[in-house]
Amino acid sequence: MSGHVAVLMGGWSAEREVSLVSGAAVAKALGNAGYRVTSIDVQRDVGALLTRLYPKPDAVFNALHGRYGEDGCMQGLLNILNIPYTHSGVLASALAMDKPTAKAQLAAAGIKVPEHQLVTREEILAGDIMEPPYVIKPFNEGSSVGVVLVREGENFTPADDVVAAGERVMVERFIPGRELTVAVMGDRPLAVTEIDTSRTFYDYEAKYAPGGSQHTIPADVPQDVAEEAKRISVLAHQVLGCRGVSRADIRYDGTDLFMLEVNTQPGMTPTSLVPEQAAYVDISFEDLVVWMVEAASCDN
Repeated sequence: MSGHVAVLMGGWSAEREVSLVSGAAVAKALGNAGYRVTSIDVQRDVGALLTRLYPKPDAVFNALHGRYGEDGCMQGLLNILNIPYTHSGVLASALAMDKPTAKAQLAAAGIKVPEHQLVTREEILAGDIMEPPYVIKPFNEGSSVGVVLVREGENFTPADDVVAAGERVMVERFIPGRELTVAVMGDRPLAVTEIDTSRTFYDYEAKYAPGGSQHTIPADVPQDVAEEAKRISVLAHQVLGCRGVSRADIRYDGTDLFMLEVNTQPGMTPTSLVPEQAAYVDISFEDLVVWMVEAASCDN
Protein backbone atom coordinates (compact mmCIF):
# COMPACT_ATOMS: atom_id res chain seq x y z
CA MET A 1 0.00 0.00 0.00
CA SER A 2 1.10 3.57 -0.55
CA GLY A 3 -0.28 7.07 -0.46
CA HIS A 4 -0.77 9.86 2.04
CA VAL A 5 -3.61 9.60 4.59
CA ALA A 6 -4.50 12.30 7.11
CA VAL A 7 -6.11 10.90 10.27
CA LEU A 8 -8.45 13.37 11.96
CA MET A 9 -8.86 12.79 15.69
CA GLY A 10 -9.58 14.57 18.95
CA GLY A 11 -11.91 17.44 18.25
CA TRP A 12 -13.79 19.26 20.99
CA SER A 13 -16.89 17.12 21.53
CA ALA A 14 -17.60 15.17 24.70
CA GLU A 15 -16.00 12.17 22.96
CA ARG A 16 -12.60 13.80 22.43
CA GLU A 17 -10.60 11.30 24.52
CA VAL A 18 -12.17 8.29 22.80
CA SER A 19 -11.44 9.84 19.41
CA LEU A 20 -7.77 10.32 20.30
CA VAL A 21 -7.47 6.62 21.15
CA SER A 22 -9.29 5.60 17.95
CA GLY A 23 -7.13 7.90 15.83
CA ALA A 24 -3.87 6.68 17.33
CA ALA A 25 -4.79 3.04 16.68
CA VAL A 26 -5.81 3.82 13.09
CA ALA A 27 -2.66 5.86 12.39
CA LYS A 28 -0.43 3.06 13.66
CA ALA A 29 -2.21 0.44 11.54
CA LEU A 30 -2.08 2.57 8.39
CA GLY A 31 1.62 3.24 8.96
CA ASN A 32 2.25 -0.48 9.31
CA ALA A 33 0.36 -1.00 6.05
CA GLY A 34 2.76 1.30 4.19
CA TYR A 35 0.84 4.58 4.06
CA ARG A 36 2.39 7.93 4.86
CA VAL A 37 0.28 9.15 7.75
CA THR A 38 -0.33 12.64 9.11
CA SER A 39 -2.15 12.63 12.45
CA ILE A 40 -4.14 15.80 13.09
CA ASP A 41 -5.59 16.68 16.51
CA VAL A 42 -8.48 18.81 15.26
CA GLN A 43 -9.08 22.05 17.15
CA ARG A 44 -11.83 24.61 16.71
CA ASP A 45 -9.75 26.51 14.18
CA VAL A 46 -10.66 25.82 10.55
CA GLY A 47 -7.70 27.82 9.26
CA ALA A 48 -5.26 25.65 11.20
CA LEU A 49 -6.94 22.50 9.89
CA LEU A 50 -6.73 23.74 6.30
CA THR A 51 -3.03 24.40 6.79
CA ARG A 52 -2.47 20.83 8.03
CA LEU A 53 -4.41 19.48 5.03
CA TYR A 54 -2.08 21.16 2.53
CA PRO A 55 -0.72 19.72 0.35
CA LYS A 56 -3.88 17.64 0.07
CA PRO A 57 -3.62 14.04 1.24
CA ASP A 58 -4.92 11.24 -0.95
CA ALA A 59 -7.59 10.48 1.65
CA VAL A 60 -8.76 11.41 5.14
CA PHE A 61 -9.53 8.83 7.79
CA ASN A 62 -12.14 10.58 9.92
CA ALA A 63 -11.65 9.20 13.43
CA LEU A 64 -13.57 12.06 15.05
CA HIS A 65 -16.51 11.09 17.25
CA GLY A 66 -19.48 13.16 18.30
CA ARG A 67 -20.68 16.57 17.24
CA TYR A 68 -18.96 18.44 14.39
CA GLY A 69 -16.87 15.41 13.42
CA GLU A 70 -19.66 12.88 12.99
CA ASP A 71 -22.74 14.97 12.20
CA GLY A 72 -21.98 16.17 8.67
CA CYS A 73 -19.97 19.30 9.50
CA MET A 74 -16.52 17.85 8.84
CA GLN A 75 -17.87 15.86 5.92
CA GLY A 76 -19.10 19.08 4.30
CA LEU A 77 -15.71 20.72 4.67
CA LEU A 78 -13.96 17.71 3.12
CA ASN A 79 -16.45 17.76 0.24
CA ILE A 80 -15.54 21.39 -0.44
CA LEU A 81 -11.83 20.49 -0.39
CA ASN A 82 -12.54 17.47 -2.64
CA ILE A 83 -10.61 15.13 -0.34
CA PRO A 84 -12.02 11.57 -0.17
CA TYR A 85 -12.89 10.58 3.40
CA THR A 86 -13.94 7.47 5.27
CA HIS A 87 -17.42 6.71 6.57
CA SER A 88 -20.69 8.35 5.54
CA GLY A 89 -21.34 11.59 3.71
CA VAL A 90 -23.06 14.77 4.85
CA LEU A 91 -26.70 13.69 4.69
CA ALA A 92 -26.30 10.22 6.22
CA SER A 93 -24.05 11.59 8.96
CA ALA A 94 -26.53 14.34 9.85
CA LEU A 95 -29.53 11.99 9.73
CA ALA A 96 -27.97 9.30 11.90
CA MET A 97 -26.70 11.81 14.47
CA ASP A 98 -30.14 13.38 14.91
CA LYS A 99 -31.85 10.58 16.82
CA PRO A 100 -35.53 11.56 16.31
CA THR A 101 -35.04 12.09 12.57
CA ALA A 102 -33.16 8.81 12.19
CA LYS A 103 -35.86 6.93 14.09
CA ALA A 104 -38.55 8.35 11.80
CA GLN A 105 -36.64 7.12 8.74
CA LEU A 106 -36.07 3.67 10.25
CA ALA A 107 -39.70 3.29 11.32
CA ALA A 108 -40.87 4.27 7.82
CA ALA A 109 -38.74 1.41 6.47
CA GLY A 110 -40.49 -1.08 8.76
CA ILE A 111 -37.80 -1.30 11.45
CA LYS A 112 -39.18 -1.35 15.00
CA VAL A 113 -37.96 1.52 17.19
CA PRO A 114 -38.81 2.33 20.83
CA GLU A 115 -41.66 4.74 21.55
CA HIS A 116 -40.37 8.23 22.29
CA GLN A 117 -41.39 11.81 22.97
CA LEU A 118 -39.59 15.08 22.33
CA VAL A 119 -39.78 17.28 25.41
CA THR A 120 -38.44 20.56 26.75
CA ARG A 121 -36.09 21.08 29.66
CA GLU A 122 -38.99 22.48 31.69
CA GLU A 123 -41.07 19.34 31.08
CA ILE A 124 -38.21 17.15 32.28
CA LEU A 125 -37.86 19.23 35.44
CA ALA A 126 -41.60 19.02 36.09
CA GLY A 127 -41.58 15.24 36.49
CA ASP A 128 -42.02 11.93 34.67
CA ILE A 129 -42.93 12.29 31.01
CA MET A 130 -43.94 8.64 30.68
CA GLU A 131 -44.24 5.72 33.01
CA PRO A 132 -40.78 4.41 33.99
CA PRO A 133 -38.60 2.77 32.90
CA TYR A 134 -37.51 5.27 30.27
CA VAL A 135 -34.32 6.81 28.96
CA ILE A 136 -33.47 10.50 28.58
CA LYS A 137 -31.19 11.19 25.61
CA PRO A 138 -29.69 14.29 24.00
CA PHE A 139 -30.70 14.64 20.36
CA ASN A 140 -27.21 14.62 18.92
CA GLU A 141 -24.55 13.00 21.07
CA GLY A 142 -22.91 9.61 20.77
CA SER A 143 -21.25 7.08 23.11
CA SER A 144 -24.20 7.41 25.53
CA VAL A 145 -23.01 10.89 26.53
CA GLY A 146 -25.71 12.54 28.65
CA VAL A 147 -27.97 9.45 28.64
CA VAL A 148 -29.87 8.73 31.86
CA LEU A 149 -32.01 5.67 32.66
CA VAL A 150 -35.00 6.31 34.93
CA ARG A 151 -36.15 3.06 36.52
CA GLU A 152 -39.45 1.98 38.06
CA GLY A 153 -39.87 3.00 41.69
CA GLU A 154 -37.01 5.47 41.48
CA ASN A 155 -37.33 8.97 42.90
CA PHE A 156 -35.80 10.73 39.94
CA THR A 157 -34.38 14.21 40.34
CA PRO A 158 -32.97 15.61 37.08
CA ALA A 159 -29.26 16.19 37.47
CA ASP A 160 -27.34 19.02 35.89
CA ASP A 161 -25.96 16.77 33.15
CA VAL A 162 -29.51 15.89 32.06
CA VAL A 163 -30.86 19.40 31.71
CA ALA A 164 -27.54 20.53 30.21
CA ALA A 165 -28.25 18.29 27.22
CA GLY A 166 -30.18 21.11 25.61
CA GLU A 167 -33.48 22.92 25.56
CA ARG A 168 -35.16 19.82 24.10
CA VAL A 169 -34.34 16.17 24.68
CA MET A 170 -35.73 12.79 23.71
CA VAL A 171 -37.50 10.62 26.28
CA GLU A 172 -37.52 7.03 25.03
CA ARG A 173 -39.24 3.93 26.35
CA PHE A 174 -36.62 1.60 27.87
CA ILE A 175 -36.76 -1.83 26.23
CA PRO A 176 -35.93 -4.55 28.78
CA GLY A 177 -33.93 -7.44 27.46
CA ARG A 178 -30.59 -7.95 25.75
CA GLU A 179 -28.21 -5.51 24.05
CA LEU A 180 -27.12 -6.58 20.55
CA THR A 181 -24.99 -4.82 17.97
CA VAL A 182 -24.16 -5.48 14.31
CA ALA A 183 -21.36 -3.90 12.29
CA VAL A 184 -22.01 -3.32 8.58
CA MET A 185 -19.03 -3.11 6.22
CA GLY A 186 -20.19 -1.89 2.85
CA ASP A 187 -23.39 -3.89 2.54
CA ARG A 188 -22.07 -6.85 4.53
CA PRO A 189 -23.15 -7.53 8.12
CA LEU A 190 -20.14 -8.84 10.01
CA ALA A 191 -21.60 -10.50 13.11
CA VAL A 192 -24.01 -10.14 16.00
CA THR A 193 -22.47 -9.32 19.36
CA GLU A 194 -24.27 -9.40 22.70
CA ILE A 195 -23.10 -6.85 25.23
CA ASP A 196 -23.33 -7.44 28.98
CA THR A 197 -22.39 -4.98 31.67
CA SER A 198 -22.60 -4.89 35.46
CA ARG A 199 -23.55 -1.22 35.22
CA THR A 200 -27.14 0.01 35.10
CA PHE A 201 -27.00 0.10 31.32
CA TYR A 202 -24.44 0.28 28.51
CA ASP A 203 -23.26 3.81 29.31
CA TYR A 204 -20.05 5.70 28.49
CA GLU A 205 -18.01 3.97 31.20
CA ALA A 206 -19.29 0.54 30.19
CA LYS A 207 -18.28 1.24 26.59
CA TYR A 208 -14.75 2.47 27.17
CA ALA A 209 -13.47 1.56 30.63
CA PRO A 210 -11.38 -1.65 30.76
CA GLY A 211 -13.69 -4.43 31.96
CA GLY A 212 -16.73 -2.16 31.67
CA SER A 213 -18.55 -4.65 29.47
CA GLN A 214 -18.35 -8.21 28.22
CA HIS A 215 -18.90 -9.10 24.58
CA THR A 216 -20.25 -12.45 23.40
CA ILE A 217 -19.61 -13.05 19.70
CA PRO A 218 -21.57 -14.54 18.13
CA ALA A 219 -24.49 -13.64 20.38
CA ASP A 220 -26.21 -16.67 21.90
CA VAL A 221 -29.57 -16.03 20.24
CA PRO A 222 -31.65 -18.20 17.89
CA GLN A 223 -30.38 -18.25 14.32
CA ASP A 224 -33.48 -16.54 12.97
CA VAL A 225 -33.04 -13.71 15.48
CA ALA A 226 -29.39 -13.28 14.48
CA GLU A 227 -30.29 -13.21 10.79
CA GLU A 228 -33.04 -10.65 11.40
CA ALA A 229 -30.64 -8.47 13.41
CA LYS A 230 -28.23 -8.55 10.48
CA ARG A 231 -31.00 -7.85 7.97
CA ILE A 232 -32.35 -4.76 9.72
CA SER A 233 -28.81 -3.47 10.33
CA VAL A 234 -28.02 -3.58 6.61
CA LEU A 235 -31.45 -2.08 5.85
CA ALA A 236 -30.82 0.77 8.32
CA HIS A 237 -27.39 1.39 6.76
CA GLN A 238 -29.04 1.67 3.36
CA VAL A 239 -32.10 3.68 4.46
CA LEU A 240 -29.93 6.36 6.06
CA GLY A 241 -27.59 6.36 3.06
CA CYS A 242 -24.52 5.24 4.99
CA ARG A 243 -21.31 4.14 3.32
CA GLY A 244 -18.14 2.51 4.56
CA VAL A 245 -18.61 1.07 8.04
CA SER A 246 -21.54 1.63 10.41
CA ARG A 247 -22.79 -0.12 13.53
CA ALA A 248 -26.40 -0.66 14.59
CA ASP A 249 -27.38 -0.88 18.26
CA ILE A 250 -30.39 -3.11 18.96
CA ARG A 251 -32.45 -4.25 21.95
CA TYR A 252 -33.97 -7.75 21.95
CA ASP A 253 -36.86 -8.26 24.39
CA GLY A 254 -37.14 -11.99 23.73
CA THR A 255 -39.73 -11.50 20.99
CA ASP A 256 -38.94 -8.39 18.95
CA LEU A 257 -35.85 -6.49 17.86
CA PHE A 258 -35.85 -2.71 18.39
CA MET A 259 -33.28 -0.51 16.68
CA LEU A 260 -31.89 2.14 19.03
CA GLU A 261 -29.57 3.97 16.67
CA VAL A 262 -27.01 3.68 13.87
CA ASN A 263 -23.45 4.86 14.49
CA THR A 264 -21.86 6.16 11.29
CA GLN A 265 -18.38 6.48 12.85
CA PRO A 266 -18.11 3.69 15.41
CA GLY A 267 -15.15 3.52 17.74
CA MET A 268 -11.84 2.05 16.66
CA THR A 269 -10.34 1.71 20.15
CA PRO A 270 -8.83 -1.52 21.57
CA THR A 271 -12.21 -2.29 23.23
CA SER A 272 -14.36 -1.31 20.25
CA LEU A 273 -16.98 -3.57 18.75
CA VAL A 274 -16.34 -3.13 15.03
CA PRO A 275 -12.68 -4.28 15.09
CA GLU A 276 -13.77 -7.19 17.29
CA GLN A 277 -16.43 -8.28 14.81
CA ALA A 278 -14.01 -7.85 11.91
CA ALA A 279 -11.51 -10.12 13.66
CA TYR A 280 -14.27 -12.69 14.19
CA VAL A 281 -14.74 -12.93 10.39
CA ASP A 282 -10.95 -13.04 9.83
CA ILE A 283 -10.43 -9.38 8.92
CA SER A 284 -7.45 -7.95 10.79
CA PHE A 285 -7.52 -4.43 12.21
CA GLU A 286 -4.95 -3.38 9.62
CA ASP A 287 -7.00 -4.84 6.76
CA LEU A 288 -10.13 -3.19 8.13
CA VAL A 289 -8.67 0.33 8.18
CA VAL A 290 -7.01 -0.19 4.78
CA TRP A 291 -10.39 -1.22 3.32
CA MET A 292 -11.95 1.90 4.82
CA VAL A 293 -9.30 4.14 3.28
CA GLU A 294 -9.55 2.45 -0.10
CA ALA A 295 -13.35 2.92 0.03
CA ALA A 296 -13.06 6.62 0.96
CA SER A 297 -14.99 9.08 -1.21
CA CYS A 298 -16.66 12.48 -1.30
CA ASP A 299 -20.36 13.11 -1.86
CA ASN A 300 -21.25 13.22 -5.53
